[in-house]
Amino acid sequence: MSQPELFPTDIPPWELDAQGECQAAKVVFAEAPHGPLDYRIPDELAGEISAGMRVRVPLGKSNRPMLAYCIEVATVARPPEALKPVTEVLDAEPLCTPKLLELFKWMSRYYVAPLGQVFEAAVPAGVRASAGSRQRNFLYPAPDADSRLASLTAKQLSIMQALIMAGQGLTADQLQKAASCSSAPIKSLRDAGLIEMRQERVYEESIAPSTPPNTLPLALSVDQRQALKHITGALESHQQQTILLHGVTGSGKTEVYMQAIHEVITYGRQAIVLVPEISLTPQTRQRFLARFGNVALLHSHLTASQRHAQWRRIASGEVPVVIGARSAVFAPLPRLGLIVLDEEHESTFKQDTLPRYHARDVALHRSFLEQIPLVLGSATPSLESWHRAQRGVYSLASLPRRILNRPMPQVSTVDLRNERVDPNRGSLTRQLKNAIRQTLDDDGQVMLLLNRRGFATSIQCPDCGHVENCPDCDLPLTHHRDGGKACCHYCDYQIPTPASCTQCQSKAIRYSGLGTQRLEIEVQRAFPDVGVARMDSDTMRRPGSHERTLAEFRNGQIRILLGTQMIAKGLDFPNVLLVGVINADTALHFPDFRAAEKTFQIVTQVAGRTGRGEKAGHVILQTFSPEHPAIIAASQHDFLGFAKYELAQRERYGYPPHGYLARFIVRGPDITTTEGFAESLVKQLTGRRDNLGLDCRILGPAPPPLARLRGKFRFHCILQSPAPDQLNRLIVQTMAQLKPPKDVQYVVDIDPIDTL
Repeated sequence: MSQPELFPTDIPPWELDAQGECQAAKVVFAEAPHGPLDYRIPDELAGEISAGMRVRVPLGKSNRPMLAYCIEVATVARPPEALKPVTEVLDAEPLCTPKLLELFKWMSRYYVAPLGQVFEAAVPAGVRASAGSRQRNFLYPAPDADSRLASLTAKQLSIMQALIMAGQGLTADQLQKAASCSSAPIKSLRDAGLIEMRQERVYEESIAPSTPPNTLPLALSVDQRQALKHITGALESHQQQTILLHGVTGSGKTEVYMQAIHEVITYGRQAIVLVPEISLTPQTRQRFLARFGNVALLHSHLTASQRHAQWRRIASGEVPVVIGARSAVFAPLPRLGLIVLDEEHESTFKQDTLPRYHARDVALHRSFLEQIPLVLGSATPSLESWHRAQRGVYSLASLPRRILNRPMPQVSTVDLRNERVDPNRGSLTRQLKNAIRQTLDDDGQVMLLLNRRGFATSIQCPDCGHVENCPDCDLPLTHHRDGGKACCHYCDYQIPTPASCTQCQSKAIRYSGLGTQRLEIEVQRAFPDVGVARMDSDTMRRPGSHERTLAEFRNGQIRILLGTQMIAKGLDFPNVLLVGVINADTALHFPDFRAAEKTFQIVTQVAGRTGRGEKAGHVILQTFSPEHPAIIAASQHDFLGFAKYELAQRERYGYPPHGYLARFIVRGPDITTTEGFAESLVKQLTGRRDNLGLDCRILGPAPPPLARLRGKFRFHCILQSPAPDQLNRLIVQTMAQLKPPKDVQYVVDIDPIDTL
């Protein structure tokens, strides 16, 4: 006879009642009050609730039914009557693994975000809504049906045999077909208690079946083999290790990822590959599908039901590879063995709504929880990751040369200050036009980058000077020639483009500034016999437009492809011999400490689209700031030089990676009330910092560069500290006492990606 447990976990409910204890579910809410709160698990739901499931509970004096997330099931020292009961369990299985739940809790603490909102961000809406599924009634034999078959008629017996032989529940229609009968005898058997009806959720799979792999691994260069050995060594150690894979554009980083993933699969494990949404091109997807066959894709173009179907495939363990954008970091793989973050420097890995997480840092924490390697890849690593690699926090693997030792493209800088201002000249300098013409004569293709969409970036009256602004954002409206609209790119406000000045009624409207629509017209006029296409968020809205444009570029129908940063990422076309950067200064002089880094990254990335085939590539870089260190470094493909310069600047001012930042943004419809609360916030932060003796610098409050958005005035304050835990302590304790006025809201952004 076994010895009883010292602390038994399966105490019957009646014994708990006698002890003044009960089984409770600790839950959190996506809306206020965020919790956690304890709810009693009633006897009829005992054993059906686990951490990670959704439940419905009564809230407040009115007992309003509320959806909540269970984060723990435990025995609490409170009598049953002291707690309200859970009224419904909404999931048959937890929405997340235990380690994912730990990840969510860490995110809630680090990003100072309600845990319920972390759940909402991590679990797709299609999964929460059971999209692509419906409740259906299924018929089953009653438990005692076998002992009662002898008394049945021949017809009833054939129906019962058909149901028993099926080995699973059947709908009424399915049973009628299997037994060749009408509904009447089935109803009689139900009335007699021989057949039971159960309601079950049915999922309608809407994902194309996986295809067998049809491509083999490529032969690796010496550099690639060394990088792969670095990663496989980490896999074999069965410990967490972060590897920064720094490889120039065209050096074959993706092939290294794929061969590392193949190793993971041979161990019976699974992998997540995170790429920026902008890089999740059809070309990227097809490359992974062709190599691995059974791949789950998670991207913004999936319907809710498709996303739900993919989530279920992932959670079941049948998918070895998940590739997706930012939120794929939460994919519930049961045997996760590797996480890869490609283009790890990309700002789109940071979410700009609650819980404002950065997928790179979440992936890092998940890799620690799972004790697996994390690979961060980029030709232009973020300075945070580079600094950590230099200090030995991450290990560094390098791919310093292109595949087959192909040369890096030659970069020519054109100083726009030396170009005479001529409204009729347009945006293509003489050097760039000549280079385009020469490339076309050589049967090559051209890519032109301009990171501003629309036709003109401002609409101004030359007679009275009035500029058409967004009434909600106080920012100039952008003229879109397609559709004749004047649009705000921040709040989507739009009006028909005015034919005359709205102030003085003058007809002499002037469209200033340059956008991709105007560039497209200029290129078509300069090269009328050549196929030209534009890729930006305006032209790529329709399903399939992305795939169609890239297919036409690949087969040569399109000779010149122009667009925003959409064309700078994830594209590999061997016949691109020229890249033109129309204005490299677009983001360079933004009032943001990362402006130089972002400029270096986008120029380097788009330059890397050329010279990837047999012929050498060429880049024309048009700029008003040819002497700026970011422009010089990009023109020389000199990441090390740029990093050395920029890290020195960051250290001087205490910016990341030489310190940590947090940002409070206060917004409201009334400027006086909003500014008053922002000043009160800074006073509270300052007083609490001094009382706690924290090493934190507080800047502000002040209007940010975007001082009014969507009808709300904005003020911000920035917190700097060498220690993230000190920032967290100051923020959490201050937020606990904050009571903003009516109509004034505030948000806190940990590790902000910009200060606009």
